[in-house]
Amino acid sequence: MSTPHVVVVMGVAGTGKTTVGPLLAEALGVPYAEGDDFHPPANIAKMSSGTPLDDDDRWPWLDAIGEWAHGRAGLGGVVSSSALKRSYRDRLRAAAPHAVFLHLTGDRVLIERRMSERTGHFMPTALLDSQFATLQPLGQDEAGFAVDVSGTPEEIAARAVTALHGHDRDRDRDRTESQT
Repeated sequence: MSTPHVVVVMGVAGTGKTTVGPLLAEALGVPYAEGDDFHPPANIAKMSSGTPLDDDDRWPWLDAIGEWAHGRAGLGGVVSSSALKRSYRDRLRAAAPHAVFLHLTGDRVLIERRMSERTGHFMPTALLDSQFATLQPLGQDEAGFAVDVSGTPEEIAARAVTALHGHDRDRDRDRTESQT
């Protein structure tokens, strides 16, 4: 890859964004930023109480993530963000136009089991249904790709690296074809 990517690891809660993100960053040789760290305390309190965030809650959080991603342009980085709606990804892209989205996808039963096994996280499993209801998968016109979350975190990260390289090849091919 000629220019390091800024990769936004996205998906519903429990897909492993916080686990896979640092592994991907390590494989790419770039820093990782935990998206949850960009939430203001009021958002964490709201989610901890089992109340889903609304868009007004999310805009400042997305803007903070977008600012970090913008600062990593040309340098590369990996950041996690649920980025469930197209409008959220559009907001992130407005700040960081060259960001690439890695959508971690998987079976709801597997994701719920993984959520119930983790400790010390503010997101209760009760909010998983609202996450799936909100989720808008990547559109064909969005820079990114989906990777299944079955297997170990290392296997998932390896699939993500492979998919990112495939994304680069496709992008380079499209550029070459558009220039001819």
